[in-house]
Amino acid sequence: MVLAELSLYPLGKGESVGDYVARCLKIVEQSGMDYQCHAMGTTVEGDLDGVMGVVKRCLEDLATDCARVECLVKIDYRKGYSGELTSRVARVEERVGHALKK
Repeated sequence: MVLAELSLYPLGKGESVGDYVARCLKIVEQSGMDYQCHAMGTTVEGDLDGVMGVVKRCLEDLATDCARVECLVKIDYRKGYSGELTSRVARVEERVGHALKK
């Protein structure tokens, strides 16, 4: 399993790109993978092929009406671990002694 932080957005479409981000989030949701959306991107947990498939589908979707798309992907692979999308935060919260802001 991998955790992948994704950030995809078109260039040249103005200051607000929320509609394009929403299109990508629909693709992430349809994948069935666990995910968390945050202010600067979306973190997805799944197998590497599945995650990269989601990235590809997002790029292809945006490319239908965007001449240029920027895509940032950060991947963390850790053998033998799953459920890290929430458990990593829980372990840090345990160390600091309280729930973190979400």
